[in-house]
Amino acid sequence: MTAEQFIEKLSTFINEKEFDKVEKFFKGNDGVTKSFGVKFGDVFNTAKEFSAMPLDEINKLLDSDFYEVRMGAVSIMDFQAGNKKTSAEKKKELFNLYILRHDRLNNWDFVDRAARNIVGEYLIDKPRDILYELTTSESPWERRTAIVSTHAFIRKNDIEDTFKIAEMLVHDSNELVNKAVGSWVREAGKKDQKRLFDFWIAM
Repeated sequence: MTAEQFIEKLSTFINEKEFDKVEKFFKGNDGVTKSFGVKFGDVFNTAKEFSAMPLDEINKLLDSDFYEVRMGAVSIMDFQAGNKKTSAEKKKELFNLYILRHDRLNNWDFVDRAARNIVGEYLIDKPRDILYELTTSESPWERRTAIVSTHAFIRKNDIEDTFKIAEMLVHDSNELVNKAVGSWVREAGKKDQKRLFDFWIAM
């Protein structure tokens, strides 16, 4: 399975009605990202079909200027990370690729598609220093990864990092980071309503 084959398959779903996708959903400002003209449903289905793609080919997809192609790359990574048959070593490689190529994951939905499985689940039983490093990044998408990744911990009834990272980001200047903080603090609050109440009082 190659990046070229993935793009070729994706091109069979091009629909001119989808060419305004960047204007609708892309909140980055890199000046080069453009729409491939494919529905996200077709992107996800194609990614599932190519879910065994090697990491070096996924990396090639991340180089693309096309929004949906990069979304396909992230989705393939997410499918692999969420697969119970994926080895610990492969999950580490997926984590490393996500962090290394975060400059290509420059929109909120790239983060929301994959941060929980690729980053959060990987860090369940490991030090989480990288998330605190990301909170100080100049990139809002890296800061969003810091809070969204904690969803994996919340699912394990571990809410400490969610609240700590939320405290660091609650006054973030970027609206899409703020919204992520609100979403995951509320989710953590379902596990501990008093902690949620205390958090908002303190803010």
